[in-house]
Formats: sequence, structure tokens, C-alpha cells
Amino acid sequence: MIKEYIEENMDAFIVDEIQDDENIFEKGFVQSIFAVQLLSFIESTFNVSISDDDIQLTNFSTINNIDKLIAKTKGE
Repeated sequence: MIKEYIEENMDAFIVDEIQDDENIFEKGFVQSIFAVQLLSFIESTFNVSISDDDIQLTNFSTINNIDKLIAKTKGE
């Protein structure tokens, strides 16, 4: 679901499919404004509240890391 959201909202910048372990910031897929939108999407879609301590670039750099953050936040 995260991958689809990123690809749908950043399709002007994405030539190939994003890989789950690919750093979306280094590839230029995500800019600061979209990062805020992504955080909002994650919180509303997965019914979680990401703590200020967890708002770190590494937690949002790959789809795998985002999935881990969601699981951690949900206590899984």
C-alpha cells in the first residue's frame, strides 16, 4: 500500500517501479513536502501516530523501513 501511494503520487518522477529496499530520498522520488503528506497518509491509513522520535529520515527512506516503522508503532 505504501509503494502504491508513493508511485501514484510521484509518477512524474518515477521511471521504473520502486524497489522495497531502494532509498526513495536518494533517488529523488520524495521531497520534503511529499514527506509530510506521506506521514499523514501513513498515520491515517494505518491508524497509527508516529512519535517525534521516530520521525527520522532512516525510518522513511525505504518501503521496507516504513513497513517496519508501522509494525513497531502498532506493537507488532
